[in-house]
Amino acid sequence: MNTTSARVQIEITDLHKYFGDLEVLRGVTVDVRQGEMVCLIGSSGSGKTTLLRCLNLLEKPTSGSIRIGGLEITAPGVSMKDVRRETGMVFQHFNLFPHMTVLKNIMIAPMKVRGVQHDEAEAVAIALLQKVGLSEKADAYPRQLSGGQQQRVAIARAMAMRPAVLLFAEAPSALDPEMTGEVIKVMRQLSEEGMTMMVVTHEMGFAKEAAHRVMFLSEGQVVEYDTPDVIFGNPRHAKTKQFLQNVLSV
Repeated sequence: MNTTSARVQIEITDLHKYFGDLEVLRGVTVDVRQGEMVCLIGSSGSGKTTLLRCLNLLEKPTSGSIRIGGLEITAPGVSMKDVRRETGMVFQHFNLFPHMTVLKNIMIAPMKVRGVQHDEAEAVAIALLQKVGLSEKADAYPRQLSGGQQQRVAIARAMAMRPAVLLFAEAPSALDPEMTGEVIKVMRQLSEEGMTMMVVTHEMGFAKEAAHRVMFLSEGQVVEYDTPDVIFGNPRHAKTKQFLQNVLSV
């Protein structure tokens, strides 16, 4: 999908977040277009995970606004159910239910939250397992899967709620090339189909290879937001250059 002409799917305006006296996000204003995969990079404590968690109100912003699709999720009176319909979260440790089969893991949220009937939920789950290349694992349990397979199940589970955007608390690790490759393949396919994704990552190789745009945060602010070629090849800000020198020399 050509994202350069796509409509804005996530619009963040002057977002602030305090924890007590500590200001973790300091006036973040950015947008993400439909079908884009945006990677958030930065040192620990830079605000990237807090920003991601604000996008589905796991953390409530102190001030500012967030619009996802046609819904301003920070507006007064917006229900959490509506917010969760718009945003799917893939957690760092996947959070699959260990006592349920892969198929049941994907079916449960649409049935419980959306009131989808069993047969429809099962049909959707089977189709999603096919999409992520795991049709043969429908009756397996999470403990029987590799890390990459578990992450693909977690993606399918999030997709079962038909969200407008997918949020990834952590990208796959470059320490496991098989896991990284298989998950990137699924994420790219979703992007081509118009799914918008924001991904927190400490893996610069993943951001360079997979992202349409990369967002570098430092001390709660977006310092630089551009294509991987610019961020990694010709960063404009001294803070970006210093961060990359530090992480790439380790």
